[in-house]
Amino acid sequence: MRAGSLALRLFISATVISAAVLLVTGFALHSVYRDAVERAFDQRLDVYLKTIVADVANSTAGSMPEPTTLGDPLFNFPISGWYWQITRTDGPARQVKTSRSMPEGKLPLLFERQDKPELTGMREGYAKGPSNQNLRIVERMVDLGEDGNYAVAVAADAGEIENEVEAFDYALAVTLAALGAAFLLTLVFQVLFGLRPLKRMLNALHAVRAGKADRLEGDYPVEIAPLAAEVNALIDTNREIVERARTHVGNLAHALKTPISVLQNEAARAPDDPLAAKVGEQTELMKGQVAHHLERARIAARASVVTNVEEVEPVVERLAGTLAKVYRSKGVDIEAQVAPGLRFRGERQDLEEILGNLVDNGCKWARSRVEIAAAPVPAVSGERAFFELTIDDDGPGLTPDQQAEALKRGKRLDETKPGSGLGLSIVAELAGLYGGRLTLGRAPLGGLRCVVRLPAA
Repeated sequence: MRAGSLALRLFISATVISAAVLLVTGFALHSVYRDAVERAFDQRLDVYLKTIVADVANSTAGSMPEPTTLGDPLFNFPISGWYWQITRTDGPARQVKTSRSMPEGKLPLLFERQDKPELTGMREGYAKGPSNQNLRIVERMVDLGEDGNYAVAVAADAGEIENEVEAFDYALAVTLAALGAAFLLTLVFQVLFGLRPLKRMLNALHAVRAGKADRLEGDYPVEIAPLAAEVNALIDTNREIVERARTHVGNLAHALKTPISVLQNEAARAPDDPLAAKVGEQTELMKGQVAHHLERARIAARASVVTNVEEVEPVVERLAGTLAKVYRSKGVDIEAQVAPGLRFRGERQDLEEILGNLVDNGCKWARSRVEIAAAPVPAVSGERAFFELTIDDDGPGLTPDQQAEALKRGKRLDETKPGSGLGLSIVAELAGLYGGRLTLGRAPLGGLRCVVRLPAA
């Protein structure tokens, strides 16, 4: 799952949603369970509260009631965490009666904190008790008329609630964590399985670009089947465009070939006539220009849908051997070094024309040495792969201004050297049509360095 990929987006979004659902579920279960534990704890306290209320109601008038029927010994152990308290709320001074478990101090009165009673008339709440204990208190008001008004309260250590809730929270956290891990594994499987057809389509496109297939083959899910059909239709349309362009190029070549040949023949009949000589000169230029532009149109049409792949090393070795024989009398040594497995995504004749022009140019100007190197360019994620052809010679080289002039079509910097001045410009145009470029610089050997970037397979 790479950054910015569809798989990563699906995984992150589903993970966030699942985590949010699990967190909300965890908080909801925690709240529900805590309420249930508090209700069960309050019911225990309410049993003692009802017993004390009954004793208060049956007490002798004028005396402070004291419960006598509580059977739990915790109310007798000092600071045991279990307490009861009876407070007379009417009269000039409040009278308070507490359990033996509370030797000093007293419980806070919930009705004084404005706690609203339930429908049963009972109040519940938390408060601090003896030794700063956190207590759960239930309280009920008892009105005995002339015998007085009383607030009866029973309290117990809330640690029991907290301990039970903490144990539940731990078990809940472990369960939700295991469930989350299972969700993540399921999610990864779903994302990878669901996006597998896209991966298959990508491999099919790579096969088309590599020249191993003409179309996207195979069955695809209904969601992406229309996309595969449109890609195949685009491939067919581009192929038709190439075929039409090749047909037009051929027709134009045949249409111009005859008039130019006629002009050349007529001019050749009068070699001493200045006009005929000029016509012959210009028709020769026309022939070269027409051939150049027809070749450019042919390559432009072909480069738009190139699916051919050619090995670079055999082409380099063959051209190096051929040109070494051509320039043997000059004593030019040609060395070639090509990265293993390097392949050019394009037509073989285009690679031969690019390499031939550059190496031939290097041999013309070299004193004794020409070096050819071909190596892949580090690929950037999501972009086309390229490789670079580097041709160095030990000739005089070119200044920066001369390098710019050399790339202009028909520009010859030295009229004493054979050529038309079209070699470097043709290479630059060919490289541009394939999405690459030609750059000139100073070679380590001292002469000119030509670096052309071309698409790799």
